[in-house]
Amino acid sequence: MKRELISVCMATYNGEKYLKEQINSILMQLNDDDEIVISDDGSTDKTISIINEFNDARIKLFHHKKKKQKTNFGYVAKNFENALSKASGDIIYLADQDDVWLPNKIENQNLALKKSDLVLSDCKIVDESLNVIFSSKFELENIRIGFWKNIYKSGYLGCCMAFRKEILKHILPIPKNVPHDLWIGLIGGDKYKFALLSVQTMLYRRHGNNVSATNPVLVKKEQDLPKNKNTLFFKLWYRFYTIKAYIWSKFMGMKLEVVKSK
Repeated sequence: MKRELISVCMATYNGEKYLKEQINSILMQLNDDDEIVISDDGSTDKTISIINEFNDARIKLFHHKKKKQKTNFGYVAKNFENALSKASGDIIYLADQDDVWLPNKIENQNLALKKSDLVLSDCKIVDESLNVIFSSKFELENIRIGFWKNIYKSGYLGCCMAFRKEILKHILPIPKNVPHDLWIGLIGGDKYKFALLSVQTMLYRRHGNNVSATNPVLVKKEQDLPKNKNTLFFKLWYRFYTIKAYIWSKFMGMKLEVVKSK
């Protein structure tokens, strides 16, 4: 049976250092009719030339006209939103510009998607040189599905997600001031069948330029990793916006159901 079409959505910005290695690790798992949808946020380094050097029809590059955001992850979220809006595949994967996919990523997550709509896989946490720091993010952070647990400390890592395209109608547009992966996990888990896959499908690279809203466990357990410099106010502030957006989404969903029933 023919495999469903896959869209790998990637957001880039000045990612020249690790980008080529990541794209290579993805392309080797794609069929001829699959695609990598890349949204670039105005890179000023060699990111664009590296992408163009592949000269691969499966790579589709879009230039994102970014707007002012209050947070770094706000820029990332809107960049990913642009890539997701261009995806044409049946199954959507998210990919960061600085990680490395393990050879069995698509095979394992596609298999899990036969029984679920959204799958979050485990990963190995590595340093800049791909030396393994922690062999399982799931075990390190006790990753679980659930609203309040992930509001308190999000375990939803976008680059470990794969989901069916129909979910896009509920997660787009991504609200301002809300991390994209947390939003996808919360909305996907609320409206669809969400599963955890306890298989490491990628190398999650940690370095000084990573953008994340929270990462407290890594800081506590490994002093050599980048420190979380977010203030308590910032952590409370973006959680407030996330809860607000979630409640509004639920309200609008109920309102739509009422209209449909009339």
